[in-house]
Amino acid sequence: MKAYGKLVHVELHRVRWLLAALMVLTLVIQVAALVWTARSGVADIREAETIGRSAFFSDDKLSFSWLIFNTQVLFALPILLSIAVLVLYVFLIWYRDWLGRSTFIYRLLTIPTARRNVYFAKATAVLLLILILISFQLILLPLEEWLFKLVVPSDLWEPSVFTDAILANQAFVWVIPLDGSRFLVSIGLGMAGVFALFGAILLERSYRIRGILLALLYLAACLTIVVYPLLTLGIDQTYSFLYPFEILLIELAIIIAVTLFSIWMSLRLLDKKITV
Repeated sequence: MKAYGKLVHVELHRVRWLLAALMVLTLVIQVAALVWTARSGVADIREAETIGRSAFFSDDKLSFSWLIFNTQVLFALPILLSIAVLVLYVFLIWYRDWLGRSTFIYRLLTIPTARRNVYFAKATAVLLLILILISFQLILLPLEEWLFKLVVPSDLWEPSVFTDAILANQAFVWVIPLDGSRFLVSIGLGMAGVFALFGAILLERSYRIRGILLALLYLAACLTIVVYPLLTLGIDQTYSFLYPFEILLIELAIIIAVTLFSIWMSLRLLDKKITV
């Protein structure tokens, strides 16, 4: 367990600057969008008051949920970019060790600890990065609401519920845990994808040229196994023989099975096929 903890620390330490860059980028883009949109809204209301067109604005007030709704793209952009970077990092976390100087992966595999610790440390690092970025966004939103109140004059500011602000942006709906079960499903699906990619990467590393084809076939098989029941069982169709809840339970069981198989296959490849 001690070796596993040290390996997790090593992985997080190696990616700390990338994590900091994503946080700074999120902060800069969202704050810039907030200030620009809030000032534009205030200017429009003042102009409407001047020329007698205040009817165009409901109650002549601006709320934080209004701001989030009107900055859909700019607020979602750093979130989508972070997701894309995390997907790339799933590959980088393995290939960096193989392709970097002094082939760091061989040093990792010769550490006097079970190889599964290396595998689970990398998976844990990815999960922690996801949770850290989500937590950062949760901390950032109240600060942005405070900044919004500073930018918008008190006579034009209208209070809004924090949950309304989250629901105003579809990106927030999926990544911020308003509903515990939905959040766990989102994280679970994300980690299932991570384990499937880990399996594909280790297939490629184990069999090299043939491994590329095997990895692509494996990912295609995982995707087909997960998606096919949703298309054939008719979750959105009235003539389905099963209730939607039953279909979701079947789908959950399939995802868990695919994830467990990915973990088993990856650990077997690490132990049996990858040698130092």
